[in-house]
Amino acid sequence: MAGRRALADLDATRDWAFEPLTLGPLRLRNRFIKSATNEGMAPGGVPTQALVAHHRSMAAGGAAMTTVAYCAVEPDGRTFEDQVTLDDDTVKHLRVLTDAVHAEGGAVSAQLTHGGCFTFLPKLRTRYPLSASGGLNPPGVIAGRMFKTAMSVVDMSRIADDFVNAAQRARAAGFDAVELHMGHGYLLSQFLSPAYNRRKDFWGGDAEKRVRFPAQVLRQVLDAVGDEMAVLCKISVVEGHRRGASLQDVMTTVKALERTGAHMVVLSGGMNVEAPWQIFGSNMPAEAVTQIQNPVVRIASRMMRLWEPKVRFRELYLRSYSHRIRQQVSVPLAYLGGAKSMDGIAQLREDGFDAVVMGRALLHDPNLVDAFGRGEKQESGCTACNACVVTMYSPGGTHCVLTGAGDPEANRQPAAATQ
Repeated sequence: MAGRRALADLDATRDWAFEPLTLGPLRLRNRFIKSATNEGMAPGGVPTQALVAHHRSMAAGGAAMTTVAYCAVEPDGRTFEDQVTLDDDTVKHLRVLTDAVHAEGGAVSAQLTHGGCFTFLPKLRTRYPLSASGGLNPPGVIAGRMFKTAMSVVDMSRIADDFVNAAQRARAAGFDAVELHMGHGYLLSQFLSPAYNRRKDFWGGDAEKRVRFPAQVLRQVLDAVGDEMAVLCKISVVEGHRRGASLQDVMTTVKALERTGAHMVVLSGGMNVEAPWQIFGSNMPAEAVTQIQNPVVRIASRMMRLWEPKVRFRELYLRSYSHRIRQQVSVPLAYLGGAKSMDGIAQLREDGFDAVVMGRALLHDPNLVDAFGRGEKQESGCTACNACVVTMYSPGGTHCVLTGAGDPEANRQPAAATQ
């Protein structure tokens, strides 16, 4: 990326970044979206006042839309016990959150997810976790889940219905959008990845076949709520390991999602097990790993450090992949991957992306979007140290260690007052 841009170019970029953006039935006030970053603010699966305050701050700071991370579509779809399941019991708590975001002029999206074989739950309703294919389960080795079960057609129909039901509950809770998580190694990603999907039937084979189940889930969710809510899909443009999907495979996936009618595709990268550094564009610091309180995750993180490459953060670290996708599709695309400055945003505007999705930069400063708009800042102070990632397991939940602290008391209080 070039050096500092001309003032006129930055002014044009600011005008572009702060113009409204329409996604299906939803109109956003600007092009900035807060990404889903696991918050650690739902102990026992109950959304807390800390979760409400977290997302309210993103809207108050100027983001057009904030994304509530990892709302499991059914209990077995969680990766950990302290995650939201988007069921009837959570609607009242999430309604408090969406009302708070709307009061600040923002929109809010629920990320709908199923972990598949990537789960650390102590109990499941099935003997082994479900995935695209059965056999050995590398993500489950540390948790004692050595095997996984290939989903039957009946399983697939049930889980597709679970996504639909979760989307309908999100609508009832006041969400403006849902984001179907098809990346990072979760269930829908397991269907897309040749490393996980070795099926020989209608749902496996080349990329055109591997995308069939994720596209079916998208179609059913669109049919159910697409006239009232924006429906986004999040994918990995690169898995980060040699057995993963090729860029051409990813092109095939995006084109299928475009044909199916996705209102926007969010372009992320990496896999939780095989290449977590690809998600963040840099390594987790050793001292941060020692602070992880969950013993299973701590052991897994230490093991990953034995083979992970040394990766130095650079702004827009996924651009080389995402830009090539932008050149071949017309569906709205949101760039995610290290955007932190007006220079970087200017590059994304030139590339033709439709929205800018930021995570760590907004954890560092929830008011960054407003500061960009007023011309008070040209760049985030986030250092991409990744220490924020492990604060998810702290009593106060996810926060930037440089600029703030979690609120353990608020993270013990349910979002909705008990009767």
